[in-house]
Amino acid sequence: MALPLIGITCGTDASSTSSLSDRLGQAYARAVAMVGGLPVIVPNISLSDIGALVASLDGLLLSGGRDVAPERYGVAEYHPATEVDLPRDETEFGLVRAAVAQRIPILGICRGIQALNAALGGTLYQDLPTERPGPVAHRQSEARNVATHRLDVETDSLVARALGVTSLQVNTFHHQAVCEPAPSLRVSGYAEDGLVEAVEATDGTFVVGVQYHPEEMVENCTASLRLFRSFVEAAAGNGR
Repeated sequence: MALPLIGITCGTDASSTSSLSDRLGQAYARAVAMVGGLPVIVPNISLSDIGALVASLDGLLLSGGRDVAPERYGVAEYHPATEVDLPRDETEFGLVRAAVAQRIPILGICRGIQALNAALGGTLYQDLPTERPGPVAHRQSEARNVATHRLDVETDSLVARALGVTSLQVNTFHHQAVCEPAPSLRVSGYAEDGLVEAVEATDGTFVVGVQYHPEEMVENCTASLRLFRSFVEAAAGNGR
């Protein structure tokens, strides 16, 4: 039986003046492979038929990275701290909408939860320190595999079943976050300060977004590894 093919989105590197490059930290692919998935990176190029690409996948992983452009969620003015990736927005929003239409499992991580929410009609806080200051430091200075705040998950949620717990300590590396959830998403997890940290589809399909970085914690957090396993199992059994 073939391993489920998991497409992973990536960032655009504009450091070269001659051409753009696609870049992705290996932790995402390693986490997918650890639980029996076959990872493949989806490039940020113009695709004539993004639906055909999505149809070849069993699951879609929206990775972390630079900020979603404010105009994608109805905001004209850029905050000085915002760093966008326009080619990625174009590719990723098309991927999300095609995957939802084809009922392909989705897991969004950090920027991924933000892109998922914005692509489906929700809004974002563009900069938490100025728009929603609070007691939790959402951009930690500790190592990437160190947990620094609590995530509480609704007991009746898909996210809780995927993680296997309703509360866990997580890492955090973001200055943007979900503000108003998209109509087709429900909020299923919050940080200690009430910030949205997990969402899922309202129709029961495996469409999940988390604000923390579980790929960095799979070696020392059973719940994070289980989240990847739940996602890959959903991809393997989606019946397409």
